[in-house]
Amino acid sequence: MAKKLKITLVKSVIGTLVAHKRTVAALGLKKIRSSVVQDDTAVIRGMVDSIKHIVKVETVDGE
Repeated sequence: MAKKLKITLVKSVIGTLVAHKRTVAALGLKKIRSSVVQDDTAVIRGMVDSIKHIVKVETVDGE
């Protein structure tokens, strides 16, 4: 089974850098407490690392 990441937006993007807002949008997150499941790749990990102060990340097993 491939590993996946469940990414949840826990804080607002108001007052953050434009780059952070674009990263949140690129991950598919729209509102606070919205979640997406993404593949666990280096690209996604890098995106999450840049906005780690406003998201929560959980590892889930998926197909």
